[in-house]
Amino acid sequence: MSSYGPFLLKRLLTLVATLAVASMVVFAVLELLPGNAAEVILGDSATPESLAALQAKLGLDRPAATRYADWIGGLLQGRTATSISYDTPTAELIAERLRVSLPLAVMAMLLTVVIALGLGLFAASRHNRFGDVGVMAASQVGIAIPNFWFAILLILLFAVQLQWVSAGGFPGWTEDEGGGLWDGFVALILPAVSLALVQAAILTRVTRSAVLEVMREDFVRTARAKGLTRRQALWRHVLRNAMIPVLTVAGLQFANLITGTIVIENVFVLPGIGRLVFQAIANRDLIVVRDVVMLLAAIVVLVNFVVDVLYAVVDPRLRAAR
Repeated sequence: MSSYGPFLLKRLLTLVATLAVASMVVFAVLELLPGNAAEVILGDSATPESLAALQAKLGLDRPAATRYADWIGGLLQGRTATSISYDTPTAELIAERLRVSLPLAVMAMLLTVVIALGLGLFAASRHNRFGDVGVMAASQVGIAIPNFWFAILLILLFAVQLQWVSAGGFPGWTEDEGGGLWDGFVALILPAVSLALVQAAILTRVTRSAVLEVMREDFVRTARAKGLTRRQALWRHVLRNAMIPVLTVAGLQFANLITGTIVIENVFVLPGIGRLVFQAIANRDLIVVRDVVMLLAAIVVLVNFVVDVLYAVVDPRLRAAR
């Protein structure tokens, strides 16, 4: 366990430093907008009095360094500013929307991993045979077709023709909201599938390539020479050693599933974090945009940290090297 200490400490320091730089970039980008945030929010027709009032409310009459320190201090204390368009603290808005986006991302990621590992191993074990060619052709189609097109096809088939599920909307996770745990799960099935199909196509190709590369290693041939069947060698030795590139891509995909679902959430009319960003930009609510972008950046950095830790768990040699 002692060998994990320095490794984790370095990764944590990198995590903190990356978040600090990300916060500076997010804050600076909004500072570099033409004019100031009040003018962007109110538009060209705003009166000087309304501009002055909004500038005072946003704290724009104070130095940028002071406003940055107040913003970061509030985030560290769990305190956020109030949205201009919703008149609600951004923390409450984000928490409410994450109740949809986070389960959606988890469902899509689970589907992605199950499909990709299954098809990737299947294709690698039948290299250059019909099964391998079929999986690669299907994955190429999945990569080429955008996920919103899959979403439209799923809606036409399961919502319009078969009428098994609704075409969109989210009933909520509780009966007080008009739905329930099962109703909420059903409402996220089609969005999760439409997101998973494209991601699974990418991860399938990565899994296949990684498995084929490991299968050519000497230790695999030695394991086969000792009497292990192809299937036994694949599950006992090949899969774990092939997980490094798979984990890398899967980590990036999970971060993307949380941060990049704006189109899918709009297709299915889901009140998620992506739709919140879209609405905040349309309403010129820069306070919400700033906090959401910072949250999304933090999620990406945190997922990369978790992937780094999983690297060390899967292959201790990487922990020693790093």
